[in-house]
Amino acid sequence: MADLFAYTDGACSGNPGPGGWGVLLIAREGDVVVKERELAGGEALTTNNRMELLAAISALEALKVASEITIVTDSAYVKNGITEWIAGWKRKNWRTAGGPPVKNVDLWQRLDAAQARHRVTWRWIKGHAGHAENERADALARGGMAPFKPAK
Repeated sequence: MADLFAYTDGACSGNPGPGGWGVLLIAREGDVVVKERELAGGEALTTNNRMELLAAISALEALKVASEITIVTDSAYVKNGITEWIAGWKRKNWRTAGGPPVKNVDLWQRLDAAQARHRVTWRWIKGHAGHAENERADALARGGMAPFKPAK
């Protein structure tokens, strides 16, 4: 059985501004890549954090059957939010420890529902550090943003 990985990234030109998200799905058997799939999208007015979240959501929602997957993100916001903060937010009715509502609650709830179908391992890596799959996800995110950027 292949190991499944999703390399995710978000991009934004201005924050808020036009944004994009990208996902590189890879199935590996040992060191051999047996299948790849690229996903990308974007929005005209968004934030980087929303695009990072949409990348992870899109990776999980693209899986047609319950799967074991490792999601690799360069977003500490996404990784820490889903692995550390979300339980407290849910206990506090989607409020932060300080009391205000959680930002991007619509996407956090969607991510929570999407990951519930799967066995997900979350891994953070440093972005823009020469990691080939992360660089490809970044290129996909920039491509997803391109249609929403004004012409120069």
